Parts: sequence; C-alpha cells; structure tokens
Amino acid sequence: MIPGSKNISLIKPVFNALRIQWQLLVVLAGVAMLSACENDLKAIQKISSQEVSKPINRTTGLDVVMSEDALVKVHLTSPLMIEYLDKNFKEMPKGLKVVEYDSLMKESSVLTADYGIQRSNENIIELRKNVVAVNAKGETFKSDELIMDMVKKEYHSDKPVQVTFADGTFLSGTNFKSDQAMSHWTMGNTTGQIPVNQNLGQ
Repeated sequence: MIPGSKNISLIKPVFNALRIQWQLLVVLAGVAMLSACENDLKAIQKISSQEVSKPINRTTGLDVVMSEDALVKVHLTSPLMIEYLDKNFKEMPKGLKVVEYDSLMKESSVLTADYGIQRSNENIIELRKNVVAVNAKGETFKSDELIMDMVKKEYHSDKPVQVTFADGTFLSGTNFKSDQAMSHWTMGNTTGQIPVNQNLGQ
C-alpha cells in the first residue's frame, strides 16, 4: 500500500460531493436570476401599463353649452370628466345632466345618469346607470343605458326602458328610440298599461 493512499481515497468522495454541491449552487443561482429578471420584467410592464392608463386631463365642474344657429340646444354638466392617454373616450364617473332646449329656449327634456362616456370619434354620449329622462309633457323614461347621438340628433337604447305617463300609467319595452326632445318616441315589445286615448310618442 502506498503511504497516504487511504487519505487520498477519502478525499476523492469529499471532493466529488463538494463539486456536486457547487454545481447545484450554480444552477440554483441561475434559476434565481432568471426568476428575478422575470419578476423585474413583470414589474416594469405593470408600471408601464399604469403610466399609460394615467389620466392626462381631469376637468371638475364641467359645464358645456352646445349651440346651433346661435341658439343653445344642449347644456351638459358633470362634476368630473376624465380623459386618458390610451383611451379614445372621456368618462364622467360621478354622473352627468343633459338639458335639451327647443327653438324658444324652453327646456324640452332633462336627462340625468350616474355615469357617462363621451366618444368624440363616434359623436355619441353614453348615459349609464339609473338613467332618467323627463320630457315637456311630464313623461318619465327610465333605463340602465341611453345613447345620445349628436349627429342624428336622437336618443336610442337596446336596454329595457320604462316610460311613466303624467297620470301614473306606464309602459315597458325592450328597446327605445326618440328625437332629442323625447317627445316623439317608439318602443319595442311593449307591455304595461295605458289610457285608450293616449297617442304614443306624439
């Protein structure tokens, strides 16, 4: 037996074990670095997304008058309007009020809603949540959504709508269409009660 051979035989397994442990540490370190990079990337993407969605304009106490031939036709007010960098609309999260006027500057209809969206590229305003409209005849319309088309000068909805007349009778329908004054209107699939002499939408 070569002197010291016993010690050498003991050192080799220890050396191999240390080498395996070292390789394992290197692998674990690599995995940790990849995980950290992935987390950093997700964090950057999240921050970037938040930056893009930040409001670029906030208007409080919004008060807009729309006129035609030097006559006021629509008066829109809202406590808050928010415009975002990455969205093609402006939202009114605290509700809005729209007043329509006739040629004699008398109120022809008044509409309120808990939430609104103005889509400038489509020339529409969406009134949502607890939408209530009242016309000059005292007819009250209620729905979860009503679309104001500023080009066609009309209102329409594909949501259920209920109209209550001045005498308390009412009608419900699955859709709705009306002029801006809410005086000439139609409803689809109507149910409810109405006096025989009532002329709908006239």
